[in-house]
Amino acid sequence: MRLVSALLTLLAGYTIVYAQRPDRFAAIAPRMQEFVDKGEASGIATLIATNDRILHVGAVGKTDIAGDRKLRTDDIFWIASMSKPITAVCIAILADDGKLSLDDPLAKHLPEFASVMVDENGQRVKPSRAITLRDVLTHTSGLGEMTNREPHLTLAQTSRNLSQQALRFQPGSRWAYSTAGIDILGRVVEVAGGMPFDQFLQKRVLDPLGMKDTSFWIAPANQSRWAHSYRWNAQTAKVSETTIPYLYNTAITDRERPPLGGAGLFSTAGDIARFYQMMLNGGALNGKRILKPATVAEMTRKQTGDLNARPGMPWGLGFCLVEDPAKMPGNSALSSGSFGHGGAFSTQSWADPTRNLIWVLMFQRDGKGNPDNSDVRIAFQEAAATGLEK
Repeated sequence: MRLVSALLTLLAGYTIVYAQRPDRFAAIAPRMQEFVDKGEASGIATLIATNDRILHVGAVGKTDIAGDRKLRTDDIFWIASMSKPITAVCIAILADDGKLSLDDPLAKHLPEFASVMVDENGQRVKPSRAITLRDVLTHTSGLGEMTNREPHLTLAQTSRNLSQQALRFQPGSRWAYSTAGIDILGRVVEVAGGMPFDQFLQKRVLDPLGMKDTSFWIAPANQSRWAHSYRWNAQTAKVSETTIPYLYNTAITDRERPPLGGAGLFSTAGDIARFYQMMLNGGALNGKRILKPATVAEMTRKQTGDLNARPGMPWGLGFCLVEDPAKMPGNSALSSGSFGHGGAFSTQSWADPTRNLIWVLMFQRDGKGNPDNSDVRIAFQEAAATGLEK
């Protein structure tokens, strides 16, 4: 009994020491709270991780200003274009499975693109070569955005409609962002994978990685966890609630809306961290292999050559890369060779293989400059800097 008593005393001592250990990332929450207090953001969730553990997770502010609900770390955000790398991973899985090649012509899987034309000086001409899946993944296909979007088009209908629009330039000759191009990769997944895109994503990515809160639709039971969207009003110098344009006037719960892989997903900071942990681990997490290591390396290497994309940021396969962090203040915390993606309403997700770090920033604000270079992102990284040195 004396031995047991001594051990309990010792363990209690360790518990007290652990509980009193200072939070090395304590500076993040008050810095984020400043933006909330000024009315520049409703609520902000932050996360820092390595390939195998979470270093920091926090939340300040509200998920819904009008509803006066405190933001939680597991609240669900519209991640917009952060969907693109997740869709790209589905294409890469099919390449690993031998169901397609990244250099397949797009028309091999979607025959409607066999007759696509190019707009050159107002005239429609034939393309100099076929669009490949690699072109679509790197935004060098010439595909534009949908001009005839309807809220409940299937992916098959979306693909047919986009194929009737002229390309903006000859495939491979330029870089120009195309969300619709990534949308139709969901249709490629359906054709090559033999099941609806959302089911393939669930079976091959979300379930194995434990991304239980990631979906194209928010379940009615989770509506209270939805972080509402806001837009910056320069006149009032505050944010006000707005709609998500990419939902095309549908409800967040509307499952008739198609699974649009270009910008359609909702997710949490924790789910996104698991996705990037898989990538930093060469395609596997917790004993579940999603991609081959060589495929991860291919997706995260520079694919766009000398074509101009974003300042210091060329493209991999579905992922934006950071080649020169000095080109944009928002990238200053990242090493060259980092990869990830931002979203239109300011969500951010980046993996830094050199430092073995994952950065996730979740808040919903449109209309205040480049979301990749937001004041909130820069402040988050600055506040975390001291803690990362410890």
